[in-house]
Amino acid sequence: MAAEHTPLQQVVRLIRHGESAANIGAATDDPALIPLTERGVEQARRVAQSFLKAPGLIVTSPFNRAHCTAQATAGRFPETALQVWPIHEFTYLEPTRCANTTAMERRAWVQAYWRRADPDYRDGPGAETFREFIQRARDFLAALVSGHRDVAVFSHGQFINAVAWLLEGKAESVAPGCMHDYRAYELSNPVANCSGYQIHRATCGSDWQLARHSGCLTAC
Repeated sequence: MAAEHTPLQQVVRLIRHGESAANIGAATDDPALIPLTERGVEQARRVAQSFLKAPGLIVTSPFNRAHCTAQATAGRFPETALQVWPIHEFTYLEPTRCANTTAMERRAWVQAYWRRADPDYRDGPGAETFREFIQRARDFLAALVSGHRDVAVFSHGQFINAVAWLLEGKAESVAPGCMHDYRAYELSNPVANCSGYQIHRATCGSDWQLARHSGCLTAC
C-alpha cells in the first residue's frame, strides 16, 4: 500500500516594519522616506535572529522603514533573494498636504477621510484610493509563488491588515460600506512594530489560512 504524503506547506510571515520616527510622534515629510528609530533598528535585528532557517524569499515594501527592517534579515541570509514588491502603506492623504506634520496634526483629516467612505475618492496627487489599495492586497496574494515555501514579507500595518481582512472576510468586491468594515477591523486589530501575521496553505493551491498575530519577534 502506497504511503500517504502530507502536502507541502507554503508559509508566509507578514511582518510590520520596526518603530519609525512617525510612530513616536515626530513630524515627517515624504511617507516613503520615514526612517527607523534606534529602537526600530534593534527590533529589526531581533526579527532577523528569530528565523530558525533561511527563508526561501524575502519580500519588502519600497518604503524606507520596511526596507531597512528587511535588510537585517537579508544581511543574515545573503543567499536568499530580496525582492521589492508594491506592498507599501496606504497613502490616502495627499502627501504634499501632510508634509512636515505629525500624526496628531493629521488626525482631523484622517477622520474626515474615513467618514467620507468613498472607495474611489482620491485626496490629491500622490494619494491612493481605497479601491486601489485593496487591489494591491489582492495582487500581493496572487503574486505569492508556490515555488517559495517560506517567505518573509516586510510591510506596513494597514497593508498587513488589508491582507488579513480579505482572507477573513472573503470580500469579493469593494462594495458600499466595506470601508467602514475595513476601518473597524484595522482599529480592532492593531499590528505592533515587528509583529504581524502568518498565512499558510498547501502548495497544491488550497486557500490561505490565517494565523492571527504571530509572534514575529520569536522563532516560528
